[in-house]
Amino acid sequence: MRKLTLTGINLMLVCVLFISLSCTLITKGEGFAIYLTENDITPAKMEALSHVELAEKPIVSVRDIIKYNAQTYEMTLTTDAFERIYSLEIPVNGKSFMVCVDKSPIYWGAFWTPISSMSFGGVTIWKPLGYQIPNIITLELGYPSSNFYAGEDPRNNPEILNSLKEAGKLINEMSISDIHDLPHSLKG
Repeated sequence: MRKLTLTGINLMLVCVLFISLSCTLITKGEGFAIYLTENDITPAKMEALSHVELAEKPIVSVRDIIKYNAQTYEMTLTTDAFERIYSLEIPVNGKSFMVCVDKSPIYWGAFWTPISSMSFGGVTIWKPLGYQIPNIITLELGYPSSNFYAGEDPRNNPEILNSLKEAGKLINEMSISDIHDLPHSLKG
């Protein structure tokens, strides 16, 4: 009888531990993610809105990111995530997205096609023109260049960096291979 009681107590302790762990996992947010807007709101209308509904699922989640370089604003993505971006239909006036942490919007921007003749003064992710290895997308300022961007740079917001750091995806410095990949001077 005493053995049965100890077994029951142990079983209850295991259940309590399992429930508390699962509650912790459930309440922990999804972290960094990029969402499209629910009703495909155009970039021209985004600034005028006080609230924007997010699409049901993110187009890029923290699980899709292999690494985020805080120096270059480059995200190396899984093949599946890169293909989602590559196959995204992007009009010449852009496709709005929201950068979020735990589904809370931090800033907005637009996917942009490099064949667009329209300029844009926000954060952009340019649609890749073809498959590339590694699967990298970059958070850029403005289109066609950063000269079209006005305002503060939101890309390294502390909430975003903390979320990526907690997920083990953040790189804060350039590696030797990154430095070798930089353009070389044509002088001397």
